[in-house]
Amino acid sequence: MSGVERVRGAVEQAGGERLRRWRMVLGGGEGDGTGCALAGRDAEMDAALGALYGGGAGGSRKGAGARSAGLGGSAPNVARWLGDIRTYFPSSVVQVMQRDAIERLGLSALLLEPEMLEAVEPDVHLVGTLLSLNKAMPDTTKETARAVVRKVVEQLEKKLGARTRATLTGALDRSARVSRPRHHDIDWNRTIRANLKNYLPEYRTVVPERLIGYGRAAQSVKKEVILCIDQSGSMAASVVYASVFGAVLASMRSIATRLVVFDTAVVDLTDQLDDPVDVLFGTQLGGGTDINRALAYCQSKITRPADTVVVLISDLYEGGIRNEMLKRVAAMKASGVEFVTLLALSDEGAPAYDREHAAALAALGAPAFACTPDLFPDVMAAALEKRPLPVP
Repeated sequence: MSGVERVRGAVEQAGGERLRRWRMVLGGGEGDGTGCALAGRDAEMDAALGALYGGGAGGSRKGAGARSAGLGGSAPNVARWLGDIRTYFPSSVVQVMQRDAIERLGLSALLLEPEMLEAVEPDVHLVGTLLSLNKAMPDTTKETARAVVRKVVEQLEKKLGARTRATLTGALDRSARVSRPRHHDIDWNRTIRANLKNYLPEYRTVVPERLIGYGRAAQSVKKEVILCIDQSGSMAASVVYASVFGAVLASMRSIATRLVVFDTAVVDLTDQLDDPVDVLFGTQLGGGTDINRALAYCQSKITRPADTVVVLISDLYEGGIRNEMLKRVAAMKASGVEFVTLLALSDEGAPAYDREHAAALAALGAPAFACTPDLFPDVMAAALEKRPLPVP
């Protein structure tokens, strides 16, 4: 085969692949204009996509051939479809399609069946949906639901726990530095840098005039952290992440952690922090919001203001008394409390929030911002050290 023929064949192959991709996007039928037929695995993938994203009743698209089945409300069909998409698509895509199926086709009720829960791909958004259905969940489903939630929680703790502990331990150690440390508590890197002027070339050594070291932060509680979490329906992902971080913080002996959730009522879940799954099932997503009442409760639990960090996680849509809420924040800050407001603790992008309340908090020196789970350890470290927060 000549070079020209090879190039022509490559061009034709590329063109065919481009048509195939457009056919997958457009969905087939007479209107797609590609003239490209699908077969085998492509046809099966197309059917799985059409069942969810196709038009018409039951999710089918007119003239879409294999896209005529749809999901409807049939549990066997949905369970089969869930298995298909896990076969054809990567986990990240499966999670998006599951979320779309729940929202577009109203499949929440089917998640109350154990067989359905065993077929889904667990993720943070699914956990949020299960928590919102918690009160309606039959006993036969609760154990399966807890297993799904526990799998997600363990994945998040594995991903986020080690870095959070390391970052906050470093922050606590730095805040506890002493000038006359014991030998085992000397911070050698900082000590050497501070004494480089005392380097003796003939002995190739540094004579340390001043020792810099860490206090024994791990031997006693050095800081107190109160996580105050809005459990309204829009905060589902934030509740999941905050519960995991709460359990991680509670595992650190040098931090006394309290976890409070609220809507129009306030619930203290601190005694369940050893198991974030219990924390999550102790929440009740949905309902109104009374931030002022929640902050009043948190304020009543502060015994060491200068060593306390209060983290309010809320979109700030206040249903309580706005001016009283702001007065409480101002009073806490005046007493020495580090106050952090997170509009969301998730990786879902820019959240909706009450801009007027956010601006009022910023005027009090408590800027409100959205925070990803990866950034949260750095935000907490800055708050513990009383440094400026790393606002994105």
